[in-house]
Amino acid sequence: MPSALPPGDPAPADGSLPESAFEGIAERKFGVYVHVPFCTVRCGYCDFNTYTATELGEGVTRATYAESAIAEIRRARAVLGDVDRRVDTVFFGGGTPTLLPPADVSAILAAISAEFGLSDDAEVTTEANPDSVALWDLEALREGGFNRLSFGMQSAVPHVLQVLDRTHDPLRVPAVVDWAREAGFEQVSLDLIYGTPGESMHDWQTSLDAALACNPDHVSAYALIVEDGTALARQVRRGEVPMTDDDDLADKYLAADAAMSAAGLGWYEVSNWATSREQRCEHNMLYWQGDDWWGVGPGAHSHVGGTRWWNVKHPAAYAGRLAQGVSPALAREVLDDETRRVERILLEVRLRDGLPLDVLDGAARGMLADLVDRGLVTLADDRMVLTTPGRLLADAVVRDLV
Repeated sequence: MPSALPPGDPAPADGSLPESAFEGIAERKFGVYVHVPFCTVRCGYCDFNTYTATELGEGVTRATYAESAIAEIRRARAVLGDVDRRVDTVFFGGGTPTLLPPADVSAILAAISAEFGLSDDAEVTTEANPDSVALWDLEALREGGFNRLSFGMQSAVPHVLQVLDRTHDPLRVPAVVDWAREAGFEQVSLDLIYGTPGESMHDWQTSLDAALACNPDHVSAYALIVEDGTALARQVRRGEVPMTDDDDLADKYLAADAAMSAAGLGWYEVSNWATSREQRCEHNMLYWQGDDWWGVGPGAHSHVGGTRWWNVKHPAAYAGRLAQGVSPALAREVLDDETRRVERILLEVRLRDGLPLDVLDGAARGMLADLVDRGLVTLADDRMVLTTPGRLLADAVVRDLV
């Protein structure tokens, strides 16, 4: 889960948490995120903590990754001690988790289940690239306990995929969705990106039509962000490709929302749509609602009861620490009440369920009438909910409130 965090304070070598992290712990949901930092090709727009084989160098391979991840899971159990924390959601992201053999991915999940136990209705997701799985892989993952798949489709247009450095054939997407259904997956999600340099409105509509023709249960559609330090940012700086345009992004968002609504998918977070409440990504809801999660893997971030920490980034350093019996956590911060309140506004304002008004301070409450008059929010049942124009200006709404 990427984020721009401050340097923080050094994390304890044993990974122990302050007593404050355990207050009310039984009342919060608990998820586990597993970061798999391997890719066959680095996409030009990506600034996630990922590595190709040549970037890893000697002595670091995918073959031993499951062993290291399982070691961290056991350490997590020790840190949380006797607290009864059944896991509500598990999410394998990356990178490309399905570059690991299904047996390794399933072994990591089995370790989570063995150490903590899974809730009866636990949501267990893995991301996958369309060209990284075959039917037998998906069958093995389903047998291993996964019940939700998120495919990185991004676009259905070859020249757009080329700009993004995506390597899959867009015609493969319907096939992998069909294989997922055949393998018995109850939930299938597709990820899309809009605003790629050179993508026309016709291109974006083509991608929307292709995605919705697959009858997914869930779709995420994110505007392309040109992150500093990426290959795409360097191309923009050199004038090789144009910078993304805010008006173009807004038009494409509205087109996406209209297409999703027509296909029976309703928005539940600014960039996410689902066919029903049951098909929402509960793991992401856990983030947005400020619950607890343990992030396993190099560079993974965690949060328990207002304590947030993040692991060392390189897979070699990560594995080395665990082999030495040391926590992989690099640094952490303990959030004060005001920071936690502000973060609730930042995250929950994006949800269709809305932001409870009692989270707002007096100054922010004084802004509500103006936000309503401008058509950006509605107020009902002591909650504030973004309108469609408000979703386009969600960041501006947040700035007004904090």
